[in-house]
Amino acid sequence: MNRLKIALLAGGNSSEREIALNSAAQIASALDAQKYDVKVIDLHYRNWIHTTPDGKQYEVDKNDFSLTIDGERTEFEYALIIIHGTPGEDGKLQGYLDMMGIPYSSCSQVSSTITFDKISTKRAVAGKGINLAREILVGRGDTIDAEQIVTELGLPLFIKPNASGSSFGVTRVTTTEQIDAAIHAALAESDEALIEECITGREFGCGVLITDTKTLVLPITEIVSKNAFFDYEAKYTAGMSDEITPAPISEEWSSMIAHDAVEAYKACRCSGIVRIDFIVTEEGKPYLIEVNSIPGMSSGSIVPKQARTAGISLGELYDMVIEDTLRKHKTK
Repeated sequence: MNRLKIALLAGGNSSEREIALNSAAQIASALDAQKYDVKVIDLHYRNWIHTTPDGKQYEVDKNDFSLTIDGERTEFEYALIIIHGTPGEDGKLQGYLDMMGIPYSSCSQVSSTITFDKISTKRAVAGKGINLAREILVGRGDTIDAEQIVTELGLPLFIKPNASGSSFGVTRVTTTEQIDAAIHAALAESDEALIEECITGREFGCGVLITDTKTLVLPITEIVSKNAFFDYEAKYTAGMSDEITPAPISEEWSSMIAHDAVEAYKACRCSGIVRIDFIVTEEGKPYLIEVNSIPGMSSGSIVPKQARTAGISLGELYDMVIEDTLRKHKTK
């Protein structure tokens, strides 16, 4: 049996690099070694490196997306992308793979660009019946009128990078005086800052995978942060948040979140495994927070927990993705 030659692309250039490497290690161990010949490739700017168990390092040939180890050349047949941030989650890597004719596991270049850019995500889902927080978008060099922002959106506010992940550069602002510093922190991560009204409620994450043959909505997770919001510390420090799967909510709330998650997935033309996050108000009104086109897959991440709750192993989940993308690639 010929094993599918997979490049598991990890790392990346953003603040989320280490998280992506942890996710890749988890996936590599979960994939069926009898079906797949997997090589983990650490992308860091121009360096695309595979490290063998004995510590030797080999560079990917980007001219033909191949890897040669001790004279033995592997031409990769599939790319499994697990890079949070650039160049994986923002679509840049997908553009290269499209040119090389290599099928891959994540959203397309266009879809990745849309979902990584928060204001573009909001524009894509507008008109689909999905509730969205009111916002103001500012760029570098824009004149900031903090008083006018508070007049329009009130307090508290969330100020975040328009294109970033893992809550890097996100600030919950409770006073007018905090606005300038919060915008500066957001612009350190992105060229634009998104200022949003604060929607108060309970936070949920919903994993979705839509293939040619099925729509899979994973059990919903409630995210209870011990900080003011689900920031980087709460996401990645043990004990700083409770992630309850399945979420202790009514069937009505569960159906409502699942419906909006599927609508957002379709509106953004997603593919692969995506996690879509919401805030649901006390009145039961869900607001979209963001679409994570390459969600975390480490042992403590939300989607693997949701899959386990559904009785699906991480390996089985990626079997579905790989089979679907290969089938679509053959019909092009």
